[in-house]
Amino acid sequence: MSTTPERRPLLVSRRWLQASAFVFVLGFFLLGLLGALNYRDKPPIPEEVRVDGEVLFTEADVMAGQQVFLRNGLMEYGSVLGHGAYLGPDFTADYLHREIAYLDEALAGRGTADPQGGLREILRTNRYDPDSGVLEFTPLQAEAFAELTDHYAGFFGTPSTENGLRREAITDPEEIRQLTAFFGWTAWAAAAQRPDKDYSYTNNWPPEPSIGNTATGDALVWSALSIIALLAGTGFLLGLFGRYNWLGWHGREGANLRFRRPDEVRLTPAQRATAWFFLVMGLLFLLQTLVGSLTAHYRADLSSFFGLDLAQLIPYTISRTWHVQLSIFWVSTSFLAAGIFLLPLISRREPRGQNVLAYLLLAALAVVVFGSLGGEWLGQRGMLGDLWAWFGHQGFEYLDLGRVWQVLLTLGLFFWVAILFRGLRTRLRSESYGNMPWLFFYAGLAIPVFYAVGLLATPDTHFTITDYWRFWVVHLWVEDFLELFTTAMVAFIFVLLGVVAMRTALIVVYLDIILYSIGGVVGTMHHLYFSGTPAATMAMGAFFSAAEVIPLTLLTVEAWSFLRLGTAQGIGRGHFPHYWAVMFLVAVGFWNFLGAGVFGFLINLPIVSYYEIGTALTANHAHTAMMGVYGMLAAGLALFCLRYLMPEKRWSERMAKTSFWSLNIGLAWMSFVSLFPLGVLQLYESVNQGYWEARTLQYLTSTTNTVLEWLRLPGDVLFIVGGALPLLWLTWLGVRYCRACGVDGEAGTTDLFMEESEAEA
Repeated sequence: MSTTPERRPLLVSRRWLQASAFVFVLGFFLLGLLGALNYRDKPPIPEEVRVDGEVLFTEADVMAGQQVFLRNGLMEYGSVLGHGAYLGPDFTADYLHREIAYLDEALAGRGTADPQGGLREILRTNRYDPDSGVLEFTPLQAEAFAELTDHYAGFFGTPSTENGLRREAITDPEEIRQLTAFFGWTAWAAAAQRPDKDYSYTNNWPPEPSIGNTATGDALVWSALSIIALLAGTGFLLGLFGRYNWLGWHGREGANLRFRRPDEVRLTPAQRATAWFFLVMGLLFLLQTLVGSLTAHYRADLSSFFGLDLAQLIPYTISRTWHVQLSIFWVSTSFLAAGIFLLPLISRREPRGQNVLAYLLLAALAVVVFGSLGGEWLGQRGMLGDLWAWFGHQGFEYLDLGRVWQVLLTLGLFFWVAILFRGLRTRLRSESYGNMPWLFFYAGLAIPVFYAVGLLATPDTHFTITDYWRFWVVHLWVEDFLELFTTAMVAFIFVLLGVVAMRTALIVVYLDIILYSIGGVVGTMHHLYFSGTPAATMAMGAFFSAAEVIPLTLLTVEAWSFLRLGTAQGIGRGHFPHYWAVMFLVAVGFWNFLGAGVFGFLINLPIVSYYEIGTALTANHAHTAMMGVYGMLAAGLALFCLRYLMPEKRWSERMAKTSFWSLNIGLAWMSFVSLFPLGVLQLYESVNQGYWEARTLQYLTSTTNTVLEWLRLPGDVLFIVGGALPLLWLTWLGVRYCRACGVDGEAGTTDLFMEESEAEA
């Protein structure tokens, strides 16, 4: 009779598990509460907009205009309510500013005694009747709507690429009218006061002092409280860090370790399959850098690529769509492969047929990647008809891929979790539900679960609600649950290498869960200050997002602590086979603090975001956080696994070193030479001259900005030639010279280190 093996007890105090569960549940309770408030208090879309009894446009027109906006990839060109790309204007601010200019001129031309007061009365007065669902526009607002319909017809129908769009991007008069209705509705929500409030539905964003759109008291107060929370929280945690040893990567200082030569470690069939994953990762990374350089080039030269009219074939809307999507694809590919590679090292066994499942996953991934990229191009060209949102692209930044591809990717991620469970099953049976193997599995399971939430964002959903669910993926999935899986995976790698005790790694993972659940979950709301959400979103989002920087600070200190520990044990390039993989992990700590922490906190303060949202400072944070953290980690994980996949004689320390320094120097060049100064200048322009002016093509193509865009070129070349290409070459070597699998009974081990002796006192 078979008996269930006795489980190893929890290696840490149950208080860690209880605290993690409590904070996790509390975080999602608050996030759900804010979501309910967003649903209740979102800006209403009137059933009809009337002028003197005549219908100007309807709710159906607004929603159809939103779909025109998404179908043509305009969220990857400009933005609405502050969110989207950074080349084109923010169309909420653009419509409102042009409407103000028209009304001001019309009122002055009619001899109005107080044009300023008349302007405010027209735009700030909320004439929406919730009982009838009718919004009354004044005759002047109707005239402005007609004027702006003509303006956008000319802008989107331009027979050239001078605006950064493909020629004659939108020419259908009805689509232009619907698109203008969508822009006009967002501009109305940005100006009209909320019922019983002295600010608009968007918390008085965008800045337009002439009509009273100025920063609210909430923006100022919660910015100050955020800074206080950051300083107090950081001081408290660093005090704990200095006081207690158990907060860090400690516990094996007393052991001198000898690391096994990679050729001595046996490979399994599924581990060999991951070599192809890493090659695909390298190819996708190179492709992402190439379309990224094209995207950056368009900011320096709108209408040509070194004299070629490439924008007609690959316009900015497509190049940026691909750039953003590929960043998710290549990083995810590395994570999936590393997870599969670690399974036999954790469980000391591999189920039969695991490699077949891995190859099926890779094939499915290829279908999703290339199907979605092709669909996005066809969809923006209007070649998919009514199926554009299903097989083309949905048009949401970071969720551009068509709904079919999104569903398939979600299913693929769940299939990967099934592979993880299959490989861990034996080990899981023998461990407490709170020990490291289970936490590794939970962290992996969270990836498809929270990516699937993005399916709630649809092109025919209210824009405010869509943004709420979209940022569950953009922020919560990326900055919380990928971070959690990152911590669990890196912690397990350190355990497998022998430099960290299992109990210590377990504490660090629990600490990560607690800290990120405190700040990262509710901090999702810092993206939604001006998306039509109530002031409570600003208050909670600002306060809790300040707490996000605290774990980044702590984990950065921990990265250097680990490096010192490694140095004390003689971890050098000659003795330790994973020197450059660990260096990439140290880089992750650096960019985590700078890119995600400092640059992120800079733009997350409500008073800064009020003037900054949708400018180059946002792009600076996105690049240094996404590439600096997840990109560097993906590269480091690839190097760790490739070290075992290829024979030692084929490994190139020079290639690994070149890739490491080129990627980090190139990213730093991109940030400090181009994106950060561009963002500071644009923020100054926004505060000094106005947000609308700071987002115009005229400002973005000014001489100073153009020079700064061109100065980015050397860093981009170094990043691609010195960083991406050597990494791709190493992944090719991993496939070309992949070692054979170990055979049962032959010499070999899954242990990565041997403990030689205790260190001398």
